[in-house]
Amino acid sequence: MSRLARPIHFLFAAVLALPVIAPHAGAQQRDGVVGDLMADIQQVREKFVALAKAMPEDKYDWRPAAGVRSVREVFLHVASDNYLLPSAFGVAPDPATGIKGDDFGTLATFEHQKLGRDATVAAVEQSFDHLAKAMREFPDDKLPATYKVFGQEFTGQRIWILTATHLHEHLGQGIAYARSNNVVPPWSK
Repeated sequence: MSRLARPIHFLFAAVLALPVIAPHAGAQQRDGVVGDLMADIQQVREKFVALAKAMPEDKYDWRPAAGVRSVREVFLHVASDNYLLPSAFGVAPDPATGIKGDDFGTLATFEHQKLGRDATVAAVEQSFDHLAKAMREFPDDKLPATYKVFGQEFTGQRIWILTATHLHEHLGQGIAYARSNNVVPPWSK
C-alpha cells in the first residue's frame, strides 16, 4: 500500500467506526446553537432511556441516603423539567402531566408518582418528545430575548443551555445510582 493510501484507508476506517446514532422519530436537526443542543440532548435522551430500562424495577425506590431523590424520582425529575423549561417560552406541558409551568408544587407531585419502570420510561420518553418539539419550533430570533424562569430573567439561549446542562447533571447522577446498584450503563459495556 502506498504512503498516500494509508492515511486515506485510516480516515475511511475511522469514519466507519464512528457510532451511528439514529435520531428519534421526533428529532429533527436544525442549524445554530439550538441545533447543536438538540443533537446533544438526543444523545442524552438515548442514554437516559437505556439507563431507565437497565435499572431493575426493584431498585426504583433505592436512594443513596434519606432525603435524596430515589432512582424513580431522578427519572421523573428529568421528565418534569423537560416540561417546565419550555413553559418559560409559553409551551404548555401536556395537561395529562398535571404540571403547570408556574407552580413548582405540580412538579413535586409529578416527581413523587409511584410509577412502575415501564410507565417511568414512557414518561421520560414523552417528556423528551415534548422538549424536542419545543426546541425544534423555537425561532432563532428569540434567542436573545429574556424570559422568566425560577423567578429570574434569562435569555432564550441561556435557558436552552441550562436545559442541556441540567440533563447532563442528572445523567451523571443516574449513572452513579446505577453503578451503586451494580448496573453497568448499557452504552459502556
